[in-house]
Amino acid sequence: MTTTAPFPSPGPLDLRAAPPLRWGVVGTGEIAGDFTDALHAHTAQRVVAVASRTTERAEAFGRAHGAELAFTDPHAMAAEVDVVYVATPHSRHHDDALAAITAGTPVLVEKPMGLSAAQTEAVAAAAREHGVLAAEAMWTRYLPQSRVLAALLEAGDLGAVRLADAAVGWQADLTAGGRMLDPALGGGALLDAGVYAFWFAQFAIGRPLTVDARGTIRPDGVDLEAAAVLTGAGGALATAATSLLTTTDGLASISGDRGVVRFTEHMVFPASFTLTRGGSTATWQDPTGLRGREGLAHEGAAIAALVAEGRTDSPVHGLDDSIALARTLDAVRQGLTVV
Repeated sequence: MTTTAPFPSPGPLDLRAAPPLRWGVVGTGEIAGDFTDALHAHTAQRVVAVASRTTERAEAFGRAHGAELAFTDPHAMAAEVDVVYVATPHSRHHDDALAAITAGTPVLVEKPMGLSAAQTEAVAAAAREHGVLAAEAMWTRYLPQSRVLAALLEAGDLGAVRLADAAVGWQADLTAGGRMLDPALGGGALLDAGVYAFWFAQFAIGRPLTVDARGTIRPDGVDLEAAAVLTGAGGALATAATSLLTTTDGLASISGDRGVVRFTEHMVFPASFTLTRGGSTATWQDPTGLRGREGLAHEGAAIAALVAEGRTDSPVHGLDDSIALARTLDAVRQGLTVV
């Protein structure tokens, strides 16, 4: 049976309903462009400014994606906009987030919020001190499928969760260089792809009490692969894995003692899933039609609504969630073997 009838509502899906804000983007890479294009195509939000290391790079991004103002100083840019999106390499997330926060401007920070739990805690502390919103851009959490799944979990429709699993990895050419393999930029599987798998584990079983990890890491600090078993409150178990050596299908699952959810498409992007319960299976499908990184529009609209409401923390993936996730990633790294 294929239907959406037994599922809770994902909530409002009008991405143009959030008050239009003036966004500034720090960084000019692929994710910055995709985020900007998704906002402009599917929401009322507008990226009006971009900051980069050089004026030339900022101006080129602006011409390509419709941002009028170019800056080389993220702090100066933050003072001119309503909200900042940090889309620089991992190694810059902490500093660029603080540049916005100290300007008194809300900030959405690409995942991970910092290279470590210590950096994530510092960003959270600064946001709380200045009374502004700082949110980790865990965009998958804002997608309709995650809202529906969160409602199923909250209602107990799966019963007591006993198992969850997620593996997120994209194979990389280890001879090619670039950001993913540059230790100075926070390269490696964990902080780029793995963060999704470990977020999903935390989403399913709660903040883990124990983390038992194995994997490999190069002498330069670039992790190549990792797998871990996490234990949640009440004994629930989750497995999470990531890799630069293979590409995974991203078909995550959550198993309770009354029902099982299985994704039928890659869980990071807008996706469908099945719910098996009481001997029957139903399929939930995303009603928006957005595919791939078009789904970034959900995150942008949600953050704009929080900013307009004067919120200082995300109710679905808050600062404490980001800190817990960063601590898990730190613990996983400790279990890796140098190769």
